[in-house]
Amino acid sequence: MLTKLLKALLILFALALLGSLVWMQQSSDEAGEAVPVFALMDSSFKREAPQTAEQFHVYDNDLLYVDSDDTSVVTMYLTVGRGNAAENTNHSWEEINSYSAYDYDRMGVERYQIAALLQVGDENGPLPDALGYGETTPNATVQIRGQTSTKAAQKNYKIELKKGKGTWNDQRVIALNKHMYEGMRFRNKLAFDILRDIPQLMSLRTQFVHLYVRDMTGDNPDVFQDYGLYTQVEQPNARAMKAHGLNENGHLYKINMFEFYRYEDVIRLQNDPLYDMRAFEERLEIKGNTDHTKLIRMLKAVNDVSIGVDTLMEKYFDSENLVYWLAFQILIGNTDTQSRNVYIYSPLNSEKWYFLPWDHDGCFMRTEYAVHERSEQGGAEIGVSNYWNNVLFRRCLKSPAFREQLDAAINDLRSLMTEEYISEKVNAYAEVAKPYLAAMPDQVYAPITPEEYEYILAAIPGEVELNYRLYLESYERPMPFYIGVPVAEDGMLSINWDNSFDFDAENITYTAEIARDYLFEDVVYREETVYPLISTQLPEEGQYFVRVRADNEAGKSQYAFDYYVTDEGKHYGMRCFYVMADGTVEVDVYEEG
Repeated sequence: MLTKLLKALLILFALALLGSLVWMQQSSDEAGEAVPVFALMDSSFKREAPQTAEQFHVYDNDLLYVDSDDTSVVTMYLTVGRGNAAENTNHSWEEINSYSAYDYDRMGVERYQIAALLQVGDENGPLPDALGYGETTPNATVQIRGQTSTKAAQKNYKIELKKGKGTWNDQRVIALNKHMYEGMRFRNKLAFDILRDIPQLMSLRTQFVHLYVRDMTGDNPDVFQDYGLYTQVEQPNARAMKAHGLNENGHLYKINMFEFYRYEDVIRLQNDPLYDMRAFEERLEIKGNTDHTKLIRMLKAVNDVSIGVDTLMEKYFDSENLVYWLAFQILIGNTDTQSRNVYIYSPLNSEKWYFLPWDHDGCFMRTEYAVHERSEQGGAEIGVSNYWNNVLFRRCLKSPAFREQLDAAINDLRSLMTEEYISEKVNAYAEVAKPYLAAMPDQVYAPITPEEYEYILAAIPGEVELNYRLYLESYERPMPFYIGVPVAEDGMLSINWDNSFDFDAENITYTAEIARDYLFEDVVYREETVYPLISTQLPEEGQYFVRVRADNEAGKSQYAFDYYVTDEGKHYGMRCFYVMADGTVEVDVYEEG
């Protein structure tokens, strides 16, 4: 009897509990909210198969961008003053702004810094509860940032907050970019904001900034001067890696001038007696783990042709990351990415390397270059040709499977970056930038007129499809190559070059010309040949140019990688050299900046 009563009580309790759950569900339905119902699983519940390091992908932390306002402007107040020699801050603001990166290289010294107090607020001044409010002593150091841009009249700045002095947006290093050489003043931000919508790639946080500077070392130490509009971009470092869900103890390098060759003379371990950190960082800036063993292992594999591309990719790279990074750069026309302007990252306990995007102020520039009548992004710099000088990409592009993956990624991104999508973004950013470009100080330094601004703005959304057509066209042409150093011997001049490559395995014919001018109006020698070599009598003393073009059987042409730079831009496919009075030859070396 007791047992039956106990069973009845248990049944009543179960029914009551079920009724409560039903009532809660009905109540939530009436309130328009869903209440989760959890069920216990039996021993056959499903588990996700564990990933291996080789299968692992890196994805961005989307939560970082949830509350971002792409068109907001943060006002920053920067007070600068002379610091001390120990921190290399015993300099004036005038000194900070007087020297370019090339000047520091010539002087052989680190970039000068100045002590600073950074405060964040609005147009009425610093705000309570914001960085630096109420402070009177330095909380940061400032120096110029960039390379070529350091020669511009308006500088880019690196502001580094001191430890223990707080952060801004969880960042201690704040990079402010003026983007002097692009008229829109928002291209870099545009690219990073697009990247947030591409799950296969990483992005970085960006922000429009209105900067005011009070110079305690100048003639008006009590006045904040308006420095106009900047865009801030998050710095890839250990702090950023952690915020974006990456391994903060991993390997991170900023590629400065690096084509994935082995470079045994400079890419060495730290304990190597011949290790030279300055020479190393001319190729790769060390931003993470300082043990270069894994980097060297990867470079040896990339340059070992006995290792197939499929094996290389499976072990050392993430093909999804690689093809989407390349596809993105091609479609936005960010051509200065063959051997720099990108980071490579590898988690601590993985052999895999990932490309992290960086520096996009050269994207969507074709129309603006045309307005300036400047020759850029032509010749070998279109489509896949642009990456043929990089040994990693050259090996990958020779693989039909890789090209299929790249084509799929290109078309996937085209479906995202439609004209409507790009138009909406650029028009919104233009509404932010134009008032600053119409006012001092940005007005006087703007590289284009307001009328040109509107013309270029309207053309930007169409550049994705233009770059796509150039991408398709690049496969039809022979691949570019480098011209060797002209050699004078026994009264003869010999010039060779690398073999070109054709994706359809068509025969290639070369046309080599030597002229006294870079327009090739005064040609002194011309030869068509199937061999990558010419030899002719040494011309008389003077300046000369050699230009080489490759033609395939379909009649498609490609010039050499080499180019000569004038005020009009790049003149593609040529090298400049001089025949000296003693019969020797000297080659002109173009140095950027």
